[in-house]
Amino acid sequence: MKISPIPLAVRTTCAYCGVGCGVQATPQADGGILIDGDPSHPANKGKLCVKGSALGDTLDLRGRLLHPQLRGDGGMRQASWDEALERVARGFGEIIAEHGPGAVALYVSGQLLTEDYYVANKLVKGYIGTANIDTNSRLCMSSSVAGHKRAFGADVVPGCYEDFDMADMVVLAGSNAAWCHPVLFQRIARLKERRPEVMVVVVDPRRTATCELADLHLPVRPGTDVWLFNGLLSYLAREGAMDAAYVGSRTTGMAAALAVANIDCADPMEVARVCRVEPAKLLAFYRAFAATGKVVTAYSQGVNQSSAGTDKVNSIINCHLATGRIGKPGMGPFSLTGQPNAMGGREVGGLANMLAAHMELDNQEHRELVQRFWNSPRIADKPGLKAVDLFHAVEQGKVKAVWIIGTNPMVSLPDANQVQRALEKCALVVVSDIMASTDTTAFADVLLPALGWGEKDGTVTNSERCISRQRAFLPAPGEARADWKIICQVAQRMGFDGFGFGAAHEIFDEHARLSSWRNGTGEGCVRRMFDLDGLAGLGAHGYDTLEPVQWPVRRGPTGAAEGTRRIECGGRFVPTAPRAPVHAASAEYPLALNTGRVRDQWHTMTRTGKAPRLAGHVAEAFVDLHPHDALLYGVREGELARVTSAWGSLVARVQHGGGITRGSVFVPIHWNGQTASDARVGALVSPAVDPVSGEPEFKHTPVRVEHFGVSWHGFVLTRRALALDGIAHWTRVQGSGFARYELAGRNAAAARGDWARALLGVGEGEDWLEYEDNAGGVYRAVHLVDDRIEQCVFVSKRPDLPSRAWLSGLFDLDTIASDERAGLLAGGWLGKSADAGPTVCACFGVGLNTLCAAIRARKLTEVSEVTACLKAGGNCGSCVPEIKTLLAEARVAEFMQAG
Repeated sequence: MKISPIPLAVRTTCAYCGVGCGVQATPQADGGILIDGDPSHPANKGKLCVKGSALGDTLDLRGRLLHPQLRGDGGMRQASWDEALERVARGFGEIIAEHGPGAVALYVSGQLLTEDYYVANKLVKGYIGTANIDTNSRLCMSSSVAGHKRAFGADVVPGCYEDFDMADMVVLAGSNAAWCHPVLFQRIARLKERRPEVMVVVVDPRRTATCELADLHLPVRPGTDVWLFNGLLSYLAREGAMDAAYVGSRTTGMAAALAVANIDCADPMEVARVCRVEPAKLLAFYRAFAATGKVVTAYSQGVNQSSAGTDKVNSIINCHLATGRIGKPGMGPFSLTGQPNAMGGREVGGLANMLAAHMELDNQEHRELVQRFWNSPRIADKPGLKAVDLFHAVEQGKVKAVWIIGTNPMVSLPDANQVQRALEKCALVVVSDIMASTDTTAFADVLLPALGWGEKDGTVTNSERCISRQRAFLPAPGEARADWKIICQVAQRMGFDGFGFGAAHEIFDEHARLSSWRNGTGEGCVRRMFDLDGLAGLGAHGYDTLEPVQWPVRRGPTGAAEGTRRIECGGRFVPTAPRAPVHAASAEYPLALNTGRVRDQWHTMTRTGKAPRLAGHVAEAFVDLHPHDALLYGVREGELARVTSAWGSLVARVQHGGGITRGSVFVPIHWNGQTASDARVGALVSPAVDPVSGEPEFKHTPVRVEHFGVSWHGFVLTRRALALDGIAHWTRVQGSGFARYELAGRNAAAARGDWARALLGVGEGEDWLEYEDNAGGVYRAVHLVDDRIEQCVFVSKRPDLPSRAWLSGLFDLDTIASDERAGLLAGGWLGKSADAGPTVCACFGVGLNTLCAAIRARKLTEVSEVTACLKAGGNCGSCVPEIKTLLAEARVAEFMQAG
């Protein structure tokens, strides 16, 4: 008997957030990939969030861009690689020859590997001779970069994840870590379970899932973080809680920063008034921070994405400098990175105002050093265009060719309609992507198929400076190529030497050697913290077997590479005068729009949108607002509303999540033109940016909310693609073997059956069951093929339609029984098994109704009991805050019944 070999797991790194979790990917006999957490990776120690766990569900080739395409008179056509690369090289070369290097630009992504980023930066800055290369990391982390450089002289996160395990107080500022960095959040939750006395403070205008762990929630008014932390700095000085020895020996500028803080923020009562928080809570925070030595302050997009983002970062760092809490166990300011390789991109100069290896573009000595190392014909001598300015320059005709790699600016950039105008006017738009149809690829003149996660090979750097390998375990699909290879081949066709790399390890080696080249204090040297000397000369085998390691990486006494957990650096205090957001609310736009993520989706859903289990938690874009504001502006929960700013509008469903203060609204960022008719929140967002970092103000755009009137609501579950012309509002969600469409319309069809058949493409004589109540405005129909459900449609005047969960389960069945047919037409499940309801735990597919029934029947009171009963909450923990809410609601209901 032949024994099949046991498939070997490939150790790689997750494709999502900056936590940088290690993953084990194991090929299965059926062609699938089993995804597990890597227990040996220091970032996650085997844990994965639901998005990471579902990576295996996103690896199919549906919608993939598999061949180069060129635009001609007849639209897009398939082309050879030679033709496509020549079109790019010739197009860029001709524009440079006529208009100069500044007329071309690259816009890249934190989804790229460091090796991709390195060659892109080398081509643009060292060979083309412009710094017009920016990245979507500009949209999430550039304020942290600028704050780090002002405070520490370099873009460095001094601490590590272990500090969260050792802290006595954790402050989460502008971070919904429970949803956006779940594995790290669960690390904090385990700390809290182990040591309940550890204090967790959440600073956030919204009451998010993260607040369920908090001892203290400060719901500050949007944009007031600098007031809060300036007030803390003033309090620390007044109470004698500063570390005078550290401040005197390791810092500069304290007096100036404190003087600025004292102007507006010396009185805690005034700070509380400006921030709109209870004075008692504010003082509790200040006293705890002053009295606790081991404090970690972790901050993310809620701090960064602001026209005052850099000052917010520095106001936090100032408080840690004042107390000497930098780079020591259990303490320090900690930037939580949004993307898997935002930091790796920064290492190689991926931003328009940076040079490779943490050198400065505006420093002649640094420029000369990099140019000599590269032996390049030229070097950019001034900062390039940052993301928002870049696309304005494209619209103005100053930039005539743009190459967009691995990102979707038509959805993700602020004032996204301006991006569309820019791309429509641009002489040459090149897009490298893994997906054929995105909002951005629609404007491409050249489409280049890239490798995706699981196919590409290289390195990424996470939030704690840890460099990890992303390893390929899938073959390249179609004609897709690695981004670094595409860039190098274009560079070679443009006549540039220095791009003859044959493999990713050769690029990494050059990157490592540049980081250590003349890195010191001698003549002709430039001292910098970023140093990979210990990783230079790895070779192919050393690169393939590289273990996670934190930079700086230097050679130890034996010559072995040694990483660095913490950097105990001094720093400079930066005066941070508080200022309000650029655009204030007005009578026309009275509400403040905040944007962000939902739990189970990522960016513009080109990857996560493929996984059915990630769609069950939040299926549609929504606008979350306070019930009083909803009443004031005439919108109702469950119905549709239009949200409008001075820059654009969208339509989304109204909800009252319970965590929004009056005067604010929240809309998620993920929906795009492929998944919804009109839900791109980027179209609304103000293009105001931080004057230092260039990061946009995603957290504060004045808007108004008004009723979006429709005459009917409906949904369709179908195994076929639908043409949705004439539908006033729609959203598409991927199911298991089918697609779900949420619909709403304004035209009441006289013959609803004819309309439904036409919409679903059902021909005469096909098995079609329908029910109609003209008086109630209700219509239901199901299309069967060989007794198997093919499609179903439900329509009503009201938005409270039947549960989609039990209907979705019917698509797994080979045949539909008589009671199931009856249930379809009755609008509810008539069988014995219960409807699970909307998904709460995506890891194990546990629905709301199942949870509530178990809590009631078994009188469950703790999350651990729920997990033991249903597994829910037992994997990534992202659903734990919701389970806690259900348990609390059950206790209240039981008390009311008893009373």
